[in-house]
Amino acid sequence: VQLVESGGGLVQPGGSLRLSCAASGFTFRSSAMSWARQAPGKGLEWLSTVDIYGNTYYVDSVKGRFSISRDNAKNMVSLQMNSLKPEDTAIYYCAEGLFVTARGGQGTQVTVSS
Repeated sequence: VQLVESGGGLVQPGGSLRLSCAASGFTFRSSAMSWARQAPGKGLEWLSTVDIYGNTYYVDSVKGRFSISRDNAKNMVSLQMNSLKPEDTAIYYCAEGLFVTARGGQGTQVTVSS
């Protein structure tokens, strides 16, 4: 299993970012995919999952602001993040599985600051 996250960066509060995760080494279309994050000094937090049917799930703190999607043709899962807040600052990870809280790849840093 190989997962490579990208798309992080520095953004002002209220801004948007789109994270991507390129997957290989397993049957992507048969796997649920999840995003998690780790804020400075805190533990890993599950954020969102998209299952094999395209159903999506979110932690309450990002509902209405974040949107997960998958592209089975490209073996990619994305996380569109809008209305970003300073408390969204974290390293973001994707992982294979349903409601998984894990560091699937090296992560991508998101910093929300003015």
